[in-house]
Amino acid sequence: MKKITYKWLAFAAVLTLMFALAACGGKDKTKEEEKSEGASASYKVEHAMGTTEVKENKRVVVLTNEGTEAVLALGVKPVGAVKSWLGDPWYDHIKGDMEGVEVVGDESAVNVEKIAALKPDLIIGNKMRQEKQYDELNKIAPTVFAEDLRGDWKINFALYAKALNKEEKGKEVLAAFDKRIEEFKNEAGDKLKTEVSMVRFMPGKSRIYHQDSFSGVILKQIGFARPGDQNKPDFAEEVTQERIPEMNGDMMFYFTYEAGDGKATETEKEWTNNPLWGNLEVVKAGNAHKVDDAIWNTAGGVKAANLMLDDLEKYFLEK
Repeated sequence: MKKITYKWLAFAAVLTLMFALAACGGKDKTKEEEKSEGASASYKVEHAMGTTEVKENKRVVVLTNEGTEAVLALGVKPVGAVKSWLGDPWYDHIKGDMEGVEVVGDESAVNVEKIAALKPDLIIGNKMRQEKQYDELNKIAPTVFAEDLRGDWKINFALYAKALNKEEKGKEVLAAFDKRIEEFKNEAGDKLKTEVSMVRFMPGKSRIYHQDSFSGVILKQIGFARPGDQNKPDFAEEVTQERIPEMNGDMMFYFTYEAGDGKATETEKEWTNNPLWGNLEVVKAGNAHKVDDAIWNTAGGVKAANLMLDDLEKYFLEK
């Protein structure tokens, strides 16, 4: 009888140890799963319209161009997104990643019915663009809005990473971009003293871009000098042709918002054929370069930011 008792006690002790080890292992596994999967547990996100509880983020609809770039960079393919400002329907630099994604209008006119039909469990949008539709969208699915679309694009990116419960991945993406910036600065050296001018042509009007534009923020992070009034901490200024001399710099990048009707291209031709343009020192020196509007301005996201860096490396670092 004693032998049986001792055997059972020993057996019970082994079982207890096994269960304890299993519990520890299960706890660690759960933490790893939460980190990698994230979408299964609910979480709260503070944003421009308040605080939203997100329970799932497997079916995501994105209502801004820069938001689309952000979710793609975070490894998420949306089920629906607004049309790119340029492209049919997506920018060239993202169209390979957007096959099968449903178009749900554009940033200024989202199609609420299409969004509802996609049965999303998370909607990402922007107060500046869709504030009036917020309540309607929030009834369809938990909706997270960024505050605006100008200035430091990293602020919105960090919010989107939080909305997707991918904050660590978001930090990795931004760290990789910042590393590229530092490498550029180290290699550029005295070239950072170059005064960089930025000009945009649109249908019937033109702008000089300042620090608080998408490309202006990137130039500032790198440390490039800016000529004259372009060093202002605001967005941009619409100018007349008489002010073409203010576009001068050591290096100029200009981009044209051509939506397909030829009107912006007409504006570009009219301005660049003006004798004042031809007399700019930057033009005479061959340092006025046309670049892609989607990359330097319109897309406004992390993928475009990296492609803009590619352009800058080509013009400043390649020998």
